[in-house]
Order: sequence, then C-alpha cells, then structure tokens
Amino acid sequence: MRLNRRQRVLIGLGVSLLFLAAVCAAGILSGEAAMATDFSRKNTAPCVKYLFGTDWLGRDMLARTLKGLSLSILIGLLAAAVSAVLALVLGIVSATMGKAVDAAVTFCIDLVMGVPHILLLLLISVALGKGLRGVIVGVALTHWPSLARLIRAEVIQLKESPYIQIAEKLGKSKWYIARKHLLPHLLPQFVVGLVLLFPHAILHESSITFLGFGLSTEQPAIGIVLSEAMKYLVTGQWWLALFPGLLLVVVVILFYVAGERLQKLINPGSIHE
Repeated sequence: MRLNRRQRVLIGLGVSLLFLAAVCAAGILSGEAAMATDFSRKNTAPCVKYLFGTDWLGRDMLARTLKGLSLSILIGLLAAAVSAVLALVLGIVSATMGKAVDAAVTFCIDLVMGVPHILLLLLISVALGKGLRGVIVGVALTHWPSLARLIRAEVIQLKESPYIQIAEKLGKSKWYIARKHLLPHLLPQFVVGLVLLFPHAILHESSITFLGFGLSTEQPAIGIVLSEAMKYLVTGQWWLALFPGLLLVVVVILFYVAGERLQKLINPGSIHE
C-alpha cells in the first residue's frame, strides 16, 4: 500500500519524537549508572560491554551521554519554548498596539541584539546565581529578538490583507483579530523558530558551562561531557568525544525533522499530493 504525503509526514514526526522521548527516558533511568566510578575499567575502549567505552574515572560513557543529552534536551526545550513564546507575544504586540509600543519593543530588540549573546548570558547567569536557573533564564531572555523581529514583520504584512481590514471595519477587537486571523498564519514561523532556537540553546548552555558560569560540573550535561573529553583527546581517547558528539548531532537533526513535519501538518496545502 502506497502512503500519501500526510501519512509519511506523520510517520516521520512519530519516529523523531519517539527517538527523542527514548533518549530522555533512557537518560532519566540511567542516573546512578552515569555517575558510578570504577577505576578497574577506566579508559576502556568501546567494546560489546561498554558500547561508548569508559572515561578516566571508569564511568560508562553510554550512560553518561544519555544522561547528559536528556538533561540538555530538557534545558533546551524549556528555554527555547519560553523564548519563542516571548518572541511571539512581543512580535504581535509590537505590530498591533500602536507606534509607541512598537518603538519600545523595537528598542528592546535592538538592545538585546546589540550585546553579544555569550556576554549577556554570562551576566544573567551570574546575576541569578548560575546553575540550572541561571542557564534557563539566560538562554530564554537572549534568544527571542530574531524571532520577534520576524513575527513583527509577518504581522505587519498580514495587516494589509483584505480580510484583516474588513474585520477591523466590522469592529472586531484586536484580540479577536490576533486570535482568529494572525495566529493561524504565524504558527509555521513559530514552530520553525522554536526548532531553530534549540541548537542555539544547547550551544550556549554548553559554552557558559564550559566557562564555569553555567551548570555544575557534577551534572553530566552534554556540554560538560564534551568539554571534559577535550582534555583527553591528545592521549588517544577518541571515543570520549566522538560518540557523544555524534549522538548530539542526531538529536539536533531529529529536532529539525520534527519541526519540518509539524510545519507541513500546520499548513494543509503542503501535505496533499
């Protein structure tokens, strides 16, 4: 039986989400195994018993990688979701609430974009005492401007559409127009923006953690796993960075695939043959 495009989209979306959920579940379940040390098995190369090998403390790199990825996925999803929702709200408010509000939001966008991400992240993380809260809030408050600017431009273009102008002349409120006419058109951009924010969230979470202003080194986030592995690559322990890095790439690609499939589902015209 030949599958139509909608069925293929649903299958691709389901496979991507199932794999990501499996990684998160495996990481949560492997909590103690990821931290257990055994010097009798330290620096073991990949084998049947230890698929990803072990590190200099004898820790199982497969369990450590899954734990790190699950933690990084949860941090990235939460921070990216908050940032994307903030961008959506500010983008719509900027384009629909008058010139004064538009000028204020545009000034905030330019202000945040004018400061290097990593510097602003460091300041916010330190101000909040670093750790998990500092990373999530820092990423969420520094990654919304680009998406907000895109949504603002899209809303301004949509306002010139005949059906929007007719709704305004019929006396419909701005909230009604935003909910009934603007949001359905903005959902594809919102989903794509959310997906694109995820790799940035992971990258910056890893960066500030590597610099000592993010997560504690006791937490096996993927950024900590990779930064620690860099110290041992020169000694020939290539598996410490290779397998965690490859699995991180797979996870990021699957997020892009999931976002693409969601966009096709949201836009019905693109999923029918």
